Amino acid sequence: MDILIITVIVILVLLIITEYRIKKLGQIILYESNGLVKYRKSRFYPKHFSLIIPNTTYTLTSTLEPEAKGKIALNVKFSVTVTPSINNISQLIKIGGWGKDALIDAAKELDVILQGKIKEYTENYEVEEIKSESIANSLREKLSNINSQLGLEIISLTIQSVEPADKKIADAIRQKEASRILEETEKNNQQVRIQTAQIKLKADEEILNYEHELEMKRLHLKEIEEEKDAELALKKLNEQVKRDKIKLDIDKEEMGIFKNNPELLLLTPQVARLAEASQNLKNAKTVVSLGDIENGSQLVKILKNFLDGLLNQTTNKK
Repeated sequence: MDILIITVIVILVLLIITEYRIKKLGQIILYESNGLVKYRKSRFYPKHFSLIIPNTTYTLTSTLEPEAKGKIALNVKFSVTVTPSINNISQLIKIGGWGKDALIDAAKELDVILQGKIKEYTENYEVEEIKSESIANSLREKLSNINSQLGLEIISLTIQSVEPADKKIADAIRQKEASRILEETEKNNQQVRIQTAQIKLKADEEILNYEHELEMKRLHLKEIEEEKDAELALKKLNEQVKRDKIKLDIDKEEMGIFKNNPELLLLTPQVARLAEASQNLKNAKTVVSLGDIENGSQLVKILKNFLDGLLNQTTNKK
């Protein structure tokens, strides 16, 4: 009995070892329960009751030949990168099938949908209006619910190239585009030149205004300086007038003193020098020139009278 129990235990252990696997990084373990596909969250899983699909990205590149308005053929090349949508994994298995290539098969279905959307878009526009960016934006809007439809998450969607299938049309469009770019470039350059000229004109006007203001300030300062110089000259003149007036008053007082006391003239240095000079003259009259005394003044008359008297006395003594 013990041997039987041990044998059963060994068989169960072997079954567990051969059946159960450890979940690896980058794997999605799926199983079916009540008609629904679910994924296992546990670390261990039974091999024969589970589906293993890679939890990675898949990039699909495709080329198609849609038509623009006027039945003009185009060559459109695009690429899309997808990954499984965990929340919609049941829809992924429904589209891609129960197999390890479910992600690839679902991506192929997405490729068919994208080609149809691109053809639908290009048929509504002229060939010159169709741009890679506009196609990509349109696809992103129309594929917003692709998660629930195919069980995929779109990582990136790129329109690699869009051009007419006819090389002549493609060359003509390229030439037209080149001419448009050159024209826009010339317009931009012209606009830049106009803006530069406007900036320079404005700067010149500001410089002229500053120079005018500076010149006005200089004139104002010069006027202030001239006014101060005039005030200073007037003050000097007034001071000179005051001094002259004081000197004139002093001269008048001296004249009055000399007039009333002629003998005081002998005390003046000028008269003393004249008297000394007259003593050295023997038989001649002394001629006196008083350049520092104005002709016709009262002091001149007094001096003349005094000198005449002095000469007469000198002559009588001889």
